[in-house]
Amino acid sequence: MQRIQKLISNSGYCSRRKAEELIRQGKVRVNGKLALLGSSAEETDAITIDGKPLRREKKVYLLLNKPRGCVTAVEDADSKTVMSYVRVKERVFPVGRLDFNTTGALLLTNDGDFANRIMHPRYELKKTYLVEIDKPITYAMVREMEKGIPLTDGMTAPARVRSLEPILIEITLHEGRNHIIKRMFEHFGYRVRSLTRVKIGKVSLGSLRSGRFRHLTEKELEMLGVNERKKRDDV
Repeated sequence: MQRIQKLISNSGYCSRRKAEELIRQGKVRVNGKLALLGSSAEETDAITIDGKPLRREKKVYLLLNKPRGCVTAVEDADSKTVMSYVRVKERVFPVGRLDFNTTGALLLTNDGDFANRIMHPRYELKKTYLVEIDKPITYAMVREMEKGIPLTDGMTAPARVRSLEPILIEITLHEGRNHIIKRMFEHFGYRVRSLTRVKIGKVSLGSLRSGRFRHLTEKELEMLGVNERKKRDDV
């Protein structure tokens, strides 16, 4: 028996959080009965969403080089979304988010467990960014960021900061708080001109061009813990 929202997210229909919303909205039924948040079901049970049977798809793991000017969402009434750049038959969704004008590495999948593992703070998955700022960084700023700095929602965790050029910085951190890098630089009176995520864990953009996507390799899946989880599930 598994929670119904987990079964839905594992099927590739949507994320677990979205599945919880669908259950709250009364759109999910199990064997004809209205599903309740917190209830469990078996994989063999008949699950329907809006009256349509839940289909279980092959698991897909993608890396997109997100361009500027699009929203990290499956649908948006007002803006172009990252889904405009992804062409696969499976129904995938973005893992986490990048801001409208932030570019770079974005994972998409139809595996809800994988998405939760990537986003959950417990795993402290490091992400690396290239940051262009409006004036040269100082050694004192680097030291403070590496120790942690106070923001309105608490201290930041220690980050790894490397100055590539006076105004081009490489920063690695595992926190996913809203606009955290921009706020870190604003703390010192700096403005971020551009922000690109170049690496998620050990998965790098490499030569992937803006607006293009590719499937993750077996080695990359292993580095992100997917193959390890599959082995546990098969036991």
